[in-house]
Amino acid sequence: MTEGTLYGVSLGPGDPGLITRRAWALLERTDTVWTYPVRSLRKDSYALDIAVRAGLTLPTQHQSLLFPMTHDAEKLARHWLKAAETVRDLLATGKDVLFLVEGDASTYASFCYLARVLRELEPAARVDIVPGVNSFNAACAQLQIPLSEQDDTIAIVPAAYGIAAVEKMLDDFDTLVLMKVKPLLDDLIDLLARRGLLEHSRFIEKAGSPVERIVHNVAELKGTKVNYLSLLLVKNPNRERGEMVRGCRKKTTTEREEETRE
Repeated sequence: MTEGTLYGVSLGPGDPGLITRRAWALLERTDTVWTYPVRSLRKDSYALDIAVRAGLTLPTQHQSLLFPMTHDAEKLARHWLKAAETVRDLLATGKDVLFLVEGDASTYASFCYLARVLRELEPAARVDIVPGVNSFNAACAQLQIPLSEQDDTIAIVPAAYGIAAVEKMLDDFDTLVLMKVKPLLDDLIDLLARRGLLEHSRFIEKAGSPVERIVHNVAELKGTKVNYLSLLLVKNPNRERGEMVRGCRKKTTTEREEETRE
């Protein structure tokens, strides 16, 4: 019997209308197994919710895979292994397995861990990634602002890297996409206020979903709780930039000084 293929099926960040035609074609098949991530056994899958709101019908076989919210490396490895073993056994029956992913399957997604561990278990396993719309692309569309223009530089980074790292990036990039801002939101607001960037920042939560929330006055979020699926878009219009040379920017004075110190 030929083993099946694991597909990382990107669904976009929340609007079913952003599901690609390729992803839709896979999801309409009735001979596959759907799998989808949950953060806890007591919580529903956001990825599955997108597919259900799209009007798609669950296949006969479908099941959740637990990807807990924790920084405990051993616990994470244990759950990644269990999920990969489950998928391996399903593939061995000859069926294709679809792993549903909110956003894009190659961008900060649980699918990355699942595919890696599966390949460690079964090096010959067939894996296929179906690309999708990222949350920050959808956020820019909702906000009607460009992610980048001309030769703008962009950084896309989890806010968990810390305030010092984010501040350094403000010197190096014209646009910052700060993902998963929930744990550090108050500190980020303080940083943006100190740098005079609050008016150039926008907050968006669950972009494109029925419960999407957009906040233009980011300062009003201080001291409040936000969803895990939220981000900050920060524009940095006053950043020092080098002059253009053959289509590329010269290094700024600050960048040259830093390289000299290193």
